Amino acid sequence: MLWVLFLVLACAVTGLSCGRLGLAAARAADAELALGTARPGHELSLYETAFLSGGPARVADVTLVSMARGRRLLLAHTGWATVVDPVGEDDVERAVIGAIGPAGQSPIAPLRAAAAAGDAVRAVAERLVAAGLAVPETARAAVAGAARQVRAAAVAVVALGAAAVLVPGGTAGQGLPVVLWFALPLVLTLSCLALVRIEIHPHTRWASPAGQRLLAALPAGAGGLHAVAVRGVRALDDPALRAALGSRTAVGG
Repeated sequence: MLWVLFLVLACAVTGLSCGRLGLAAARAADAELALGTARPGHELSLYETAFLSGGPARVADVTLVSMARGRRLLLAHTGWATVVDPVGEDDVERAVIGAIGPAGQSPIAPLRAAAAAGDAVRAVAERLVAAGLAVPETARAAVAGAARQVRAAAVAVVALGAAAVLVPGGTAGQGLPVVLWFALPLVLTLSCLALVRIEIHPHTRWASPAGQRLLAALPAGAGGLHAVAVRGVRALDDPALRAALGSRTAVGG
């Protein structure tokens, strides 16, 4: 009957992880309801559009593309960025130049990561949260962390079930009943993960419902920097820039 101890552990892990996910989802829903007060008539800037569409990494991408097209920055297909004009046009561009450093050159991947994590992009996020257009980082991180814990719990249930079958008392004669018992917590974890995709996933988006409505109201088929802001670097029609920004080793988006 040693397998019962493994079953108790599996149920405990499942209960704790699924409970945490449910609590995080409830708090994210409360936060989303509180964000339904965005003032009417707000027009999204390019950086705001980028953040609501793809988060900090998308803002960094738009900034790099804008500086490259304005000949303030050279983005080589080899993956290096070189400063051409050391005077940025706004706080985000100045942050990019500062991240490159006094040498005037930097690999693009760490530069993108530094720009996305910088104070200038964080200020864009804070303005959007204050305006009710973006979901707070705390709510997004809580749901993502809880979902990772549920995935880990599902793996743990499988491992504990396998161990229970192999220990004395979990031999072939009792193998089927043991597996069926462990199927219960496994089904629960997998059901929670399915709910993450179906119900909870909207809470993890960068844009709040009000922000999503503003994004949906943007003109369809917009080109240039707005296309990059909405769809990312895959919207670039310049193969050289696509090659330069093609590496995602530092940040996604």
